[in-house]
Formats: sequence, structure tokens, C-alpha cells
Amino acid sequence: MNIKLNGEMVELSNEVKNIQQLLVFYKLEDRLVIVEHNRDIILKDQYESKEIQNGDEIELVHFVGGG
Repeated sequence: MNIKLNGEMVELSNEVKNIQQLLVFYKLEDRLVIVEHNRDIILKDQYESKEIQNGDEIELVHFVGGG
């Protein structure tokens, strides 16, 4: 499946079917992440139920600490 992730086309494994699995795939499941799916903000309790389809646009914004 191909999606647009943070402005770039990426090919996902067939095992990635929802937002939660996408975050696990990118090792972001334990981080504070803002998820936008086709221009809608997705709440954390919707990650498992929000399915990803071919051609979807997803933006992931996570925070990086530093000094």
C-alpha cells in the first residue's frame, strides 16, 4: 500500500492496516504524537480503529527534546 506520509510517498508493509500499527512500525507508539489522517486530527483512542487505505495522506508530528 502506498500513502503520502509527511509529504513523501512511502510504501507500507501489508501488516500496517491502522494508525496504531503505523506508529509501531515507525517506533513512535510510546511518544507524544499528533496524527493527521486525510486532514482530520485523530485522537489517541481512535488509533486502532482508524484504518489506513491506499493513497491516504498522513502527517505525524512528534516532539524531540533537546537543549
